[in-house]
Amino acid sequence: MTKEHITRCPWCGDDAEYVKYHDEEWGKHTKDEQTLFEFLILESAQAGLSWLTILRKREGYRRLFADFEVQKVAQFTEGQIDEIVQDPAIVRHRGKVAAAVQAARIFIDIQQEFGSFYNYLYSFMPNGQPIVNTLESLRNAPTSTPESDAIAKDLKKRGIKFFGTTICYAYMQAVGMVNDHLVNCRFR
Repeated sequence: MTKEHITRCPWCGDDAEYVKYHDEEWGKHTKDEQTLFEFLILESAQAGLSWLTILRKREGYRRLFADFEVQKVAQFTEGQIDEIVQDPAIVRHRGKVAAAVQAARIFIDIQQEFGSFYNYLYSFMPNGQPIVNTLESLRNAPTSTPESDAIAKDLKKRGIKFFGTTICYAYMQAVGMVNDHLVNCRFR
């Protein structure tokens, strides 16, 4: 009995967590506000690190950040931030943890201003729609775009930290604002 060969984007390699993330989440269009907040925090935590590092600590982030319930995270105190930073289940960078709490407050402000964080994000997108690229190789994949530049710049102005244009583009890929699955990928 031979193992079925599945064609997928080569960046996930053979790592089981990466493969599961690629196959089940990456590039899937989502309107879910909790998911949008989760990836905002996780992608910001990734700044300067590999995505696999964060992916392997995802359950720790879920536990320590109230399952990414934005209202709860926005209420975290300095004392709670200090406790979170002591837990090895996440990347223990006080600046990033404090920035995540601040991001929760900004996320809520944006929801109130635009009706949802999704509406805010898609106000930057051409015709308010996801971008579907036709990449034949990872060499052709951008690391930023005018849209990621604009979103990152606006979020920085609002007070979001650890979310430059490259991290923003990775976020856009993660939540399906951009479909960068290669054209021969089964999960495109």
